[in-house]
Amino acid sequence: MQLWVGLGNPGPQYAMHRHNVGFMAADVIANVHDFSAPAKKFQGWIQDGRIGSTRILLLKPGTFMNESGRSVRAAMDFYKLATPDVTVFYDELDLIPMQVKVKRGGGAAGHNGIRSMIQHIGEDFRRVRIGIGHPGHKDRVTGHVLGNYHKSEMEPLIDLLGAIAAEAPWLAEDNDVRFQSDLALRLQG
Repeated sequence: MQLWVGLGNPGPQYAMHRHNVGFMAADVIANVHDFSAPAKKFQGWIQDGRIGSTRILLLKPGTFMNESGRSVRAAMDFYKLATPDVTVFYDELDLIPMQVKVKRGGGAAGHNGIRSMIQHIGEDFRRVRIGIGHPGHKDRVTGHVLGNYHKSEMEPLIDLLGAIAAEAPWLAEDNDVRFQSDLALRLQG
């Protein structure tokens, strides 16, 4: 069993923020792979499903970004999961928009949701970092991260989220390299 976590902020006013791309990825994965309806649990919303032969629990913490680790810790404790069983989908300033990179471990790089995750579960979890690009100056970061995707970004965003869901079976099999390469090929076409 694996626990996949989409990071974001709850509430309709945040739905299209770049900071919520983790929530968006979780929603598309759940939809494409026919997961159960969301249930309110672990200070968030959890959905259950299978991708290939792997049981996946998909969690969207309802605690706001900077407290996401509490929700994830509660789910891990309930299901007796270890930190390496966790995959987190989230926005990454240091990647160009619509670029995706997967890695395990590391620091928070200024991301409050990841900082909370490290504080509550340790750092040895898999990260699916979804690029949102950097606005160019640190004074503009907050407005960029908490800003909505532009109309011109919607089609590439929809393509990206669909590709992440389509290639998710590679993540379920712990084949991060194949996930990244097949995702890149799919997005080129």
